[in-house]
Amino acid sequence: MSSPDPQVRATHSAEVRQRRNESTQSAGRGPVVAVTGAASGVGDLLTRRLAASDEVKQVIAIDERRGEVPEAHWHILDVRDPAIAEKLRGADVVVHLALDLDLETDAAARTAYNVRGTQTVLTAAAAAGVHRVVLCTSAMVYGALPDNDIPLSEDAELRATAEATGVGDLLEIERLARRAPRAHPGLNVTVVRPAVLVGGTDTALTRYFESPRLLVVAGSRPAWQFCHVEDLVSALEYAALEKAEGEFAVGCDGWLEQEEVEELSGIRRMELPSAVALGAAARLHRIGLTPSPAGDLAYTMHPWVVSVGRLHDAGWRPQWTNEEVLAALLEEVEGRHTVAGRRLGRKDATAAGAAGATVALLGTAALVRRARKRRGL
Repeated sequence: MSSPDPQVRATHSAEVRQRRNESTQSAGRGPVVAVTGAASGVGDLLTRRLAASDEVKQVIAIDERRGEVPEAHWHILDVRDPAIAEKLRGADVVVHLALDLDLETDAAARTAYNVRGTQTVLTAAAAAGVHRVVLCTSAMVYGALPDNDIPLSEDAELRATAEATGVGDLLEIERLARRAPRAHPGLNVTVVRPAVLVGGTDTALTRYFESPRLLVVAGSRPAWQFCHVEDLVSALEYAALEKAEGEFAVGCDGWLEQEEVEELSGIRRMELPSAVALGAAARLHRIGLTPSPAGDLAYTMHPWVVSVGRLHDAGWRPQWTNEEVLAALLEEVEGRHTVAGRRLGRKDATAAGAAGATVALLGTAALVRRARKRRGL
């Protein structure tokens, strides 16, 4: 009898390895957990963590491309595809992390993806017999307001508006989360709300620390609470293993005042009156010079620090402090230069736009200083 073709042998060996992995996983105890957005970012980190856990029977990984976790069982598709229901059969828990919060994405396209994707995952999970879906939004949904308690209770009213990048999408996801158990009896929904997320992330809030000066709005009282991505992943694992449920926040214990942030970072402030700062931010965004709308500025002006009591009650503790996360963020953004949310150093057109933003803000500050001098302030 002739020997099998080498390519056939290789294919057979790969199939044997996959069956062995699946058999080993199915022999374990614990839930079968599906993760959407599993090929990158937080989804990739969580997939790796769950695949290595003795408390998880099997990991089903879903994304538009295959990731690099061979222990997971991969399905390649868009989360908006109703066919996802068939891929979720056998799962006990779904952690939905396929969200687009990129500053540069068209806002309408971003909303269409985020909201439709969440709707489809919730409906598909119910149809597939999944008993729990874990959603990840942000503590930004509480809103950044001057009269906020410090810290906010996790049961506090969600008072954010849709004026900041992606927050409108997150609020709609929160509404879907609350409606889902009524629309699909037997389906439980857990919502995880991280503070300012740091670790391979690019947001208006992380770009704030790429600026040559920290913009401070006169009369505001910023308070900074961070969440390292490693702590978010461990909190999501808690939710997937049903050690924590309901709606809860995740982040470092406590917070940093603006003066502490400036001292730790070594970055000096540029202070502007509220009307000037908000007006300039709105105009720069309206003419396309900056990716961040004026609503993003509120989250650097007013407190939105949250309690993490529910996770603490479940036995979870953050591994990072606010000081450590800030240091990690500063190291991560070193060498990047951003003014008014626009990165410098891109192609000519973008660089010109960034220069325009720089001139606009610095010019505004100069005008304010001159007016104060004339008034003798």
